[in-house]
Amino acid sequence: MAVETIAPDWEFDRFDDGSQKIHTEVQLKNYSKFLEEYTSQLRGIEEALDDSIGDVWDFTLDPIALKLLPYEQSSLLELIKTDNKVLNKVITVYAALCSEVKKLKYEVSMYSNGQIYLELSCFVSRCYEVVVNIVHQLAALYNSNKGTATIIESSGVHFQTVYEHLGELLVVLLTLDEIMGNHGTLKDHWKMYKRLLKSVHHNPGKFSIPEEKLKPFEKLLLKLEGQMLDGMILQACVEQRFDDPGEGVAVAKNGAFAEEFSFNIRTIFTNVESKIGEPSEIDQRDKYACVCGLFVLHFHIFRSVDKRFYKALLDICKKVPAVTLTANIIWFPDAFLLAKVPAAAKLMDKKSLQSIRAHRDTYLQQRAQALTKDVQSYYVFVTSWMMKMESILSTENKSDKLAEDLNSRCNVFVQGILYAYSISTIIKTTMNMYMSMQRPMTKTSVKALCRLVELLKAVEHMFYRRSMVVADSVSHITQQLQSQALNAIGVAKKRVISDKKYSEQRLDVLSSLVLVENALSGPSTKERRLVVSLALCVGTQLKTFKDEELLPLQLVLKKLDLISELSERVKLQCDCSFLYWHRAVFPIYLDDVYDNAVDAARIHYMFSALRDSVPSMLHAKHMESCDQLLESYDKEIMDVFNEHLLDKLCKEIEKDLRLSVHRHLKLDDRNPFKVGMKDLAHFFSLKPIRFFNRFILIKAYVTHYLDKTFYNLTTVALHDWATYSEMRNLATQRYGLTMTEAHLPSQTLEQGLDVLEIMRNIHVFVSRYLYNLNNQIFVEKASNNKHLNTINIRHIANSIRTHGTGIMNTTVNFTYQFLRKKFYIFSQFMYDEHIKSRLIKDIRFFRETKDQSDQKYPFDRAEKFNRGIRKLGITPDGQSYLDQFRQLISQIGNAMGYVRMIRSGGLHCCSSAIRFVPDLEDIVNFEELVKEEGLSEETQKAASVLDSVLEDLTSNSAEGTEYFKMLVAVFAAEFRSAKNMHLRNFYMIVPPLTVNFVEHSISCKEKLNKKNKTGAAFTDDGFAMGVAYILKLLDQYLEFDSLHWFQAVRDKYKKEMNAVVKEQSIQTASQDEKLLQTMNLTQKRLDVYLQEFELLHFSLSSARIFFRADKTAAEETQEEKKDKADQCSQLEDCTMWENAPR
Repeated sequence: MAVETIAPDWEFDRFDDGSQKIHTEVQLKNYSKFLEEYTSQLRGIEEALDDSIGDVWDFTLDPIALKLLPYEQSSLLELIKTDNKVLNKVITVYAALCSEVKKLKYEVSMYSNGQIYLELSCFVSRCYEVVVNIVHQLAALYNSNKGTATIIESSGVHFQTVYEHLGELLVVLLTLDEIMGNHGTLKDHWKMYKRLLKSVHHNPGKFSIPEEKLKPFEKLLLKLEGQMLDGMILQACVEQRFDDPGEGVAVAKNGAFAEEFSFNIRTIFTNVESKIGEPSEIDQRDKYACVCGLFVLHFHIFRSVDKRFYKALLDICKKVPAVTLTANIIWFPDAFLLAKVPAAAKLMDKKSLQSIRAHRDTYLQQRAQALTKDVQSYYVFVTSWMMKMESILSTENKSDKLAEDLNSRCNVFVQGILYAYSISTIIKTTMNMYMSMQRPMTKTSVKALCRLVELLKAVEHMFYRRSMVVADSVSHITQQLQSQALNAIGVAKKRVISDKKYSEQRLDVLSSLVLVENALSGPSTKERRLVVSLALCVGTQLKTFKDEELLPLQLVLKKLDLISELSERVKLQCDCSFLYWHRAVFPIYLDDVYDNAVDAARIHYMFSALRDSVPSMLHAKHMESCDQLLESYDKEIMDVFNEHLLDKLCKEIEKDLRLSVHRHLKLDDRNPFKVGMKDLAHFFSLKPIRFFNRFILIKAYVTHYLDKTFYNLTTVALHDWATYSEMRNLATQRYGLTMTEAHLPSQTLEQGLDVLEIMRNIHVFVSRYLYNLNNQIFVEKASNNKHLNTINIRHIANSIRTHGTGIMNTTVNFTYQFLRKKFYIFSQFMYDEHIKSRLIKDIRFFRETKDQSDQKYPFDRAEKFNRGIRKLGITPDGQSYLDQFRQLISQIGNAMGYVRMIRSGGLHCCSSAIRFVPDLEDIVNFEELVKEEGLSEETQKAASVLDSVLEDLTSNSAEGTEYFKMLVAVFAAEFRSAKNMHLRNFYMIVPPLTVNFVEHSISCKEKLNKKNKTGAAFTDDGFAMGVAYILKLLDQYLEFDSLHWFQAVRDKYKKEMNAVVKEQSIQTASQDEKLLQTMNLTQKRLDVYLQEFELLHFSLSSARIFFRADKTAAEETQEEKKDKADQCSQLEDCTMWENAPR
């Protein structure tokens, strides 16, 4: 059987069973799902890595922003193209005039900050021309003159859009009038300028101005004043001559035009009246001002007044007594209508006019009372709206519910604009009315208004945060709205085409509908929407649209306007530049934020509102540079911010930290249930606040303040370093502040009194502290505490380690200054006649009787001197002149003891610092080692510094500076000079001084065992140091030793003690107990006195060693000369050795 071979290019006959399509759809769905998941993962990664990447934008950080407003590339002539040439011309003319009005309206915003008069005058003249042109164009269309040819059939055509634009232009002129009227500074400066011109006129040669040029200039100034400053800008516009024979257009006597004009005003007013003051109000107040302007223009052209309509206009004032035109310029419609239409005002009842004026105060009171309630309501409204925005914009569009989703987004966007308009209106009207009527505002009202400002900026920030999604949504929503409008137009167009009756009017309607379709088929630009609006004014006649069709179409077009200009509308309604004129509320607001720290994050919104004033300031012309104004504003706001928030916050945080650290002292009641609690930590979780070109970080500011304060206070009182360290740790734990370590040399807990403090107050120190020579310690005389402060070498060493060794020389210098003052008093005492005469007498007596007294100065003589001094007088606290002199010498001795302690402390500090150096005799040179290794220049410098430090420490630890020698040398020459011969008697006053000192010392020691220890002391070696120092200065050690004073004292007391012992042995036989007790007490007293004199002798001998008492001044001089000679001979030997031949 033959097998049929199959060709390699053979293929099975295919048939479509649908399986391939199903499989394809499944794969596409899987792929779509994968892409969605992958996209969401990528977005999650991006948001985790950086907060600024993603759909959420930050208002304060982003350097760029999206601008959604589309710009029209085509001209009006290209947009307005139909087969109906006449209609094209009519629509083009009105569209061009309306566009011109919009341009002028935009331009005036640039003039609002003091533009030069001449340019402003040209601008006003241009406005006048445009008003006349619009009136002429409208009058030409609605012409009641039967002899004139009809341009188009206008019986059912009402160009309401043109009248609205005309009204807007009149409001611009009205705003300029109000600005000029409210600008007192401008008027004052104008008067000053005119006075200056008058002085120029009297002496033109001085100012180098030709006289023939002055008169034309003066005329120009008068013209400008009449046009700009007299409040006649709008008045001059409406009083223009509209009937111009040359134009061939009748205006004033054109009945059809007058009727059409009146009809459009009423139509606009009807729309305004129904919505003004309602939640759905969006621009009705502005249109109300337009209606008033149009009414005044109608009155001045046609000289007719509708009393009923005039009353209806005034009745609105009960709902809206004032309208904010711009910034702080508020306009009162009733005053305007009464002033501009006086004929109608005469027809009105005076009582009703007065009631309207009185209603302003009532309105303001009601507004103030309702503010708190409004804040609560709008807080709920805005927060719920923000939640809707987040939920709607975060959900992904589903293809089956796309139309429904876009519709809900559109409604939410429109609702946001409505809330913004309502809140903005409340704030502006209330604030400006208070300012204009000069009424005081309560703090509650201010806080409520500031809350509303926050809500207003919250709306703006919400739109901005979701800029990406909003931008994407706006383009889709506009397309959907255009589609809905085109559907409605298509239905109407079919209706017109289906009617076979031909007429020019029907042709105009059809052409206008075609024009609307063409305009809606492109991007939703201002020009296209204007063309749509104008074309529909023609297209809605002949009942083209049914009532149930026209209202939805108008609503769709209104939404299209809002959505197309969404970003511009949001920016306009949320603009808070008016706050520049109400800066006085800022301090009250900051106080409120500080008191309610829980929601501190709202401060971002207020600073955002304050930033809105900046763009206007950039156009300021009254200064050489707008930077001056910006700097002044910046400084003012920052000063207030610092005073009312930052500084208060810093002080409160510091106070809280201090009270927490010192809680054990129980300074005040810290129970939060009693005194309340304010959690200020919320301020530190705030993001940086952007203002001008800086970011304000509250956390960093407070941290810097605390760092600075703690550092400065630690340097002043270094012993508090542990307290401030604890406060730093607490600041980190409680408030999350990252504090900086002070890096100051910390003091030990036994720091004692600081060297710096003693140095600055050495006169206080030497009088309040007592010196102990052997232990080298200072003890406080008296204290209010239960303990006495002591200062020893370790304390001084720690203090020197803190401040550095340089403090030692400074301390000695301060001591020198102190000694100078004390020696002046010392010299005065020694020069006193009573003292000098007694001392000379004693010296003469000793010289004459020393042979009889065994070369010893008699104790009785010294005791007599001590007692005799008391006859010269005593102080209120019972001290004699000798007591005071003793205290003076003790203070001098204390100062010397302090210098000794400083030297010992310095040596102690240096030895502690250098204890890690292994061998002081062999210290390597680190700089040379570093250079050998070829290390960096910085390392070489560091090594050099280390070498110098080691060298300094080595020299200081090996030998201290001979401060005593310096202090002797500096005073000795003066003390030993011929003019101070009276000081030579000092050695003779030492014996009475010692008697006085011993009596004082025994008295102080006895008080130690008493309950009242005032004046108690166990040591006072400052006296011995002082005597030794002064004897050295006077070179009187030999003279004093020649008195053999202490030997005389010893002999005296031993003699008395022997006598007592003899008496005791006699009395023991008689057994008289009382007499024996007396003898025992006498013996004990003599023992105490002798012991005290011996202690003084030992102390004085020890003190004399410091001043080298073994050598006289002449011997020391001789020794110094010998040392110098030895050094010179050593140098010569070295030189000879170096120069010797080798």
